[in-house]
This record gives sequence, structure tokens and C-alpha cells, in this order.
Amino acid sequence: MTTRHHRRARGILAAAAATAVLGATAAAAPASGAPAFPNPPGPLPTAVPPPVQPACSTAYRITRKLEGGAAWDMCWRYSTDAGLILDHVTYRPPGGAPVRVLTTARLAQIHVPYDDGGAEYDDLTGAGFGWGLQDLKPAECPGGTLSTVKVPEVGTVKGLCTTTRARGHAYRMAADSGSGVYQTQAKDLLVYTVNKVGWYEYISEWRFSSDGTVGANVGATGSLSPVDYNATDGRGWPLGKGARGYATSHAHNVFWKLDFGLDGGKDRIEQYDSTVTPPAGDGGPTVKTKRTAVTRELAGDARNMRWWRVVSGTGRNADGHARSYEIVPGRTDTHAGRGFTKHDVYFTQARACEQYASNNIGNCPAGAGDSVDKWVNGETLTKPTVWVNIGFHHIARDEDQQPMPVHWQGFQLAPRDVTAMNPLTPSDLASQNGQPPSES
Repeated sequence: MTTRHHRRARGILAAAAATAVLGATAAAAPASGAPAFPNPPGPLPTAVPPPVQPACSTAYRITRKLEGGAAWDMCWRYSTDAGLILDHVTYRPPGGAPVRVLTTARLAQIHVPYDDGGAEYDDLTGAGFGWGLQDLKPAECPGGTLSTVKVPEVGTVKGLCTTTRARGHAYRMAADSGSGVYQTQAKDLLVYTVNKVGWYEYISEWRFSSDGTVGANVGATGSLSPVDYNATDGRGWPLGKGARGYATSHAHNVFWKLDFGLDGGKDRIEQYDSTVTPPAGDGGPTVKTKRTAVTRELAGDARNMRWWRVVSGTGRNADGHARSYEIVPGRTDTHAGRGFTKHDVYFTQARACEQYASNNIGNCPAGAGDSVDKWVNGETLTKPTVWVNIGFHHIARDEDQQPMPVHWQGFQLAPRDVTAMNPLTPSDLASQNGQPPSES
């Protein structure tokens, strides 16, 4: 049996303490009869975003104003199972009112099955993820602040970095006349920790952009486990001189749990699918996009020209359009080995006991199941929780030693109609909402 890199972490812990397409199944089908895109949803009640109220003490609050005037505000806390947890995440566009984006955001599992079937781990709830928080040196948090985290049974750890980092162009547009160029270089707010589980080290990163975009990423680094150079059955990759060692291939299925509460109100979920029809005659191909309301719990599969958004039940931008955030998955290897890894997103009715995507330790009632796929049972969504699954099939390479370069997996939450225009629009273009002038 493969012992892998968790052997040491498990010992420390012991000592210290797809197809869910439209109408696919009754339990996971969006409601039928929803209007096709681009017909807008019905009018929403007028709502004024509530002011930002500190929900935590200064030591556990992150507030940062970025270049251009946008700002982010949030609280943080730490769990020995989930690691870093962010609460009350609020975005303030330049000159605008604050918009509550996320009530809570955190990791929900890192599931690691080995290709030979000999080992399978749940790093958050079964391998000591939270206890493995690492002390970070100032050089690992350039230009930022290191905060002290109290880890039960471990002590205090300088383990939380809050900093900003350049990301290049926020936009660029040549002026219609003359040689002028509208462009700006942007910085993001980064909040991250590093957690060690056996030989692996996971960088859990949240990235907040001045345009309202949120990025969630996990980077795996550290070392390949020296006790797993035994994949002589063809399920590994030769490393070292000749073919003496074979590092066993495995997967990293990373789950995040998101509770939105956009504008502090009720959210709804919508799914969009576009169909391309080949050209007929002399015309070009046509594309039709359909909007489907997801009114019941759904296990969803990412497909070409498919996407989802979480829509505010109360908030509108200055144009009267419902605020929303689009879920933008990154590159993923969907693992079909377990029910909970077969799908890319899950929308479930929020339940306090449903905390982890697998090996759940939230004390749900008997018979409820201990993984997210078991919670998709056709219940009406009145308070949806969003689960995002991004997989990576790790077939080792020579370059993974030593140490192993970071390999990233994650997704974005992209603002869709949160503001009436690009929140970083230059003042002399602010009048061009709806249709810019047609100048040659």
C-alpha cells in the first residue's frame, strides 16, 4: 500500500490530538421554462447597500484601498480543519457605495487519491492541514504585513500574509483621435497562508482586484514523497538516473465553499448555455444563449459555452441591472473516481452541518451522507451555498525535484453588472455608458 507524503502528518495529528445538464436528473435539474437570454429578469426592489460595519476586532480585519480608489474590507479567522476563513468580504468601487460580496469563503477539502488505489486522503479533515500552518519570513510577504495566528495545540504562528502585487494592465484603449492611450497598471490585494501536510506545502491564496474580481487559488509545492518512488506498475513517472525510481501519480481535488449573500440579501443561481448553429447558405454561424434559473440543488458540469452566476436578490447597479458574480473555473482535471469529485460545481441549500466536500465532520444527522454529492437531493434553493471543485492530476516530472515548483489550481469570481461601467473608467470617458461615440 502506498504510504505517500501524509504518513508524517497523520502521526503528528494523532500525537497532538457528469452529467448534471439541464433536466438531467430530478435531483439536480434547473427549473424549466426560464426565459432565454438576453431577456432580463423582472424588476427588483430598490435597495440601498448597507454601510460597511466592522464585524471583527482590528486584529482580525483586513482593509485595503488599492490604486484607483477601489477598496476591499473583510474579516479573517482560522480553523484547524479548514485553515484560513474569510468573512464579510466587501468591495467598494471608486467613489461608490460598498457592496457585500461574500458572507464566508474558505477551502472545503483537498482530496488526494493515488492512481494505484492504494491510498486516498482528505487533507483538511483527515491529515492535519490546519495544524500545519507555517511561519512565514518577511521575504515571503514582500511589501506586506504578517499577522499572528493562534493555532490550538500548536501556539502562535506568523502565518497570514496581507500584501499587494502588480498584475499588469487593468485596461488599455487607444484614443479615437490623436496618439493618446488610456491605460492603467493595477495591483491586487493578496491574502494567503502556507500549510504543510507531510511532504506537500499548500499555498492558500485569495486575490482581490480593483475591478471587483476575486481569485481563489491553491498552489502545491514542497517535495515529492521519497516513500512513494514505487510505481513500477505503470502508474508513475521515472525520476533520477535511468528508470530506478517511479513517483506514484495522484490527484489533488481542491474544493472551496462560498456563501455569497450579495448586498446582504437573498441570492439566486442562473445557468447559461450557448448553442452554435453551423452557417446556412451565405450567412455565418449563429449563436443562441439560453438562461435557466437554477431553483433546486444542482451538481453541475462545466461545458463549452456554459457558465453560472450568483445573482443578488436585492441589489442593482446604477443602470438598474441586477448585481451578480460569475463563476469562472480555471483549468481542471475532473476525477471520476468518487461521486463528489465527478462534478465541477455544486449548489446546495445552506446547512450549518454541511462544511466539507468529503469526509465531512460537521455533525450532520445520521443518513445525511458525508460528502457534497449526497446533499444534492432536489431541495429548493432559498439560501444557496456554492461549492467549486478544481482538480489536478499530478504526474510527476524530473523538474518536480527538488524542491517542487508551485503548481496552481483555482477559479475566479468575476463581477457581472456590479457597477454600471468599468469601475476604473477614466473620468473623461464616464459619459460613454451604453454606447460610445462612433468616431473613425
